[in-house]
Amino acid sequence: MKTIKIFIVLFVLTVTAAKAQFTKAELQVSGLTCALCAKSTEKALRSLPFVGEIKTDLMHNLYLITFKSDVPVNFEQISKKVQGSGFSVNSLKTTFNFNNTKIADNRFSYGGDTYRLLNAGDKTFSGDVSLTVVDNGFAPKSVSKKYLSQVTDTAQPASGRLYHLAI
Repeated sequence: MKTIKIFIVLFVLTVTAAKAQFTKAELQVSGLTCALCAKSTEKALRSLPFVGEIKTDLMHNLYLITFKSDVPVNFEQISKKVQGSGFSVNSLKTTFNFNNTKIADNRFSYGGDTYRLLNAGDKTFSGDVSLTVVDNGFAPKSVSKKYLSQVTDTAQPASGRLYHLAI
């Protein structure tokens, strides 16, 4: 009986810890001119190990991406796949599930990278929250300039990349 209780506790902890992650994204790609371009970019994105499902909106050059729940998401790899197809990321809006995520000084870690919330204020987060990556190469230059001009702390994390997010 004791073994069963321990197994249940470990299972619950594993399931709840896994909920803290990026769940989906809306990726807008610039430079797409035809359905073949969009299809080749979609094929490249599908090859990423953390991509579960992709829906394409050709009218707006959007890819609606659902991420797998058991694999950490890497935005740099998304950007490289888009650039490798001959295009560029125009914007990346994503949803992060903040359950069981510790935020300190408007920063949190996930998948070896550090994420800084730029306009979070004193808000507390739980559940799904929509975020926009505002770093160069992930947002229009005007958006990056607007948000990154407010950044005073330029300390890089010990490992991984530092991403800047707007709510």
